[in-house]
Amino acid sequence: MTKDSKQDLLSVEVPQEARDSLFADESSKPEDFRFDAKTVAVFDDMVSRSVPAYHEIQRMVTELALDFAVPGTRLFDLGCSTGTTLLLLDKVLPANVGFVGIDNSQEMLDKARLKLASTGTNRHIELAIRDLNRDRIVENASVVIMNLTLQFVRPLNREKALRWIYEGLDDQGCLLLVEKQTPSASLLNRLFIDHYYAFKRRNGYSDIEISQKREALENVLIPYRPEENRELLHNIGFTHVEEFFRWYNFAGIIAMKTAN
Repeated sequence: MTKDSKQDLLSVEVPQEARDSLFADESSKPEDFRFDAKTVAVFDDMVSRSVPAYHEIQRMVTELALDFAVPGTRLFDLGCSTGTTLLLLDKVLPANVGFVGIDNSQEMLDKARLKLASTGTNRHIELAIRDLNRDRIVENASVVIMNLTLQFVRPLNREKALRWIYEGLDDQGCLLLVEKQTPSASLLNRLFIDHYYAFKRRNGYSDIEISQKREALENVLIPYRPEENRELLHNIGFTHVEEFFRWYNFAGIIAMKTAN
């Protein structure tokens, strides 16, 4: 990696688009959260204002992906949404690393395709609609990214989905997993949630928006406890599992697959 490309990685920011106000209407009862056209239109703003240290997490994921990506293999972004992570990776990874972006929302993929096309990249980037609950996707991969994705996979299917990822990873490959988590201690869980809602208020969300989005996500986003995620990854076969980021109830985890 050159000095110039390293500087690009440290300084790049994705421009924000329409401002998120999906849950500002107090008179409407929120439905289950969906990654539909309305969400896609404001998603980049939503995630940057809702995920603590979002741009720093993206930078760290990109740096770690660069550490593990192997020429001739592929990088999978599972739950690629609007393509932000792929855009950052395209700036710094070798051209002979193939990119595959997967999402279960056609609207997300359409937006990702537009964003990627606007950069003029010459890299072949495959975008495909798949369901992690039922589809085996990963093969010949040195890096797999799940940035706030596993928490949306049904708990009954998570072990199967992670096992398929493990089997599709090459030796010395890694899974980069960013998740919202639930601490085991109820006091800490409540305090962490309080601090998280304070973070959202600082970013301009009202109490009504926070409450209605929480209700919409209640049956859709199901976080695990930190020890549950670690145990699941170890049981599948990942030999080294470490946190690379932590902010209250958000964590970034790297899981390595080694030959011995």
